Amino acid sequence: MKAKTWAIIILLFLCAVLLVQNMEVVSFKVFFWQISMSRIIAFPLLVLMGIIIGFALGKFVHAGGKGRQNR
Repeated sequence: MKAKTWAIIILLFLCAVLLVQNMEVVSFKVFFWQISMSRIIAFPLLVLMGIIIGFALGKFVHAGGKGRQNR
C-alpha cells in the first residue's frame, strides 16, 4: 500500500481511539441554557463550528483587505 493510504488508516485509527475514550457526558452552560451531550458528539461539533467560524472570518478579512490593495 502507498504511504498516503497508511497515513489515512493511522489517522482514522487514532480518531477512533480518541472518540472511544471520551464517551462520558459533558455539560455546557451557555447564558441560561445548559446543554448536556456525549464528548463523542461534542468534539466533532466543536471542530465543525471552528471550521465555519474560521471560513466566515477568512472571507470577512479577505474582503476587507481587497479594498486596501487596490489603492
